[in-house]
Amino acid sequence: MKTKLARFLLLPAAGALFLALAADVHTDYDHKADFSRYHTYSWIGVRAGNSLWSDRIMGAVDSQLAARGWTKVASGGDAAVSAFGRVTEQDTMQTYYNGFPGWRWGWDGMATTEVVPEHVGNLTVDVLDGSTKQLIWRGTAAQVLSSKPEKNEHKMDDAVGDMFKHFPPRTKG
Repeated sequence: MKTKLARFLLLPAAGALFLALAADVHTDYDHKADFSRYHTYSWIGVRAGNSLWSDRIMGAVDSQLAARGWTKVASGGDAAVSAFGRVTEQDTMQTYYNGFPGWRWGWDGMATTEVVPEHVGNLTVDVLDGSTKQLIWRGTAAQVLSSKPEKNEHKMDDAVGDMFKHFPPRTKG
């Protein structure tokens, strides 16, 4: 009985931990854009909390675009890239139970709920047409941050990798 109860309680906890570690990544693009005509890109700019993070964001995006055959040029690229990173604080409610399941699926014990402030890193990367400056692709990521910068850098690299997983989009044709 204890083994079944332990499995019943541990599996959802492990799943919740995995979700907390994974970034919430979304992408969208202009379905009319012909991505096969874009081969070079130039940076418009990167805004983040400080120059260290701006450089890290730029490096992660450069790496992903280079892996897809795009070449960075100082200016006048087929596409223009912009990124914006920020940190926000979000309150999370955590409830802890003491006791064990009781008669009729109730709990014998007390529940304690506390508000835990978490820092969430948000990153938006935009790819625009180089000549018209119209947005053709956007990637966004949000993830709970660690107090250790090296862990956050790894999380950011993973999130940017997830963002560009299906880049450039396959256009119908």
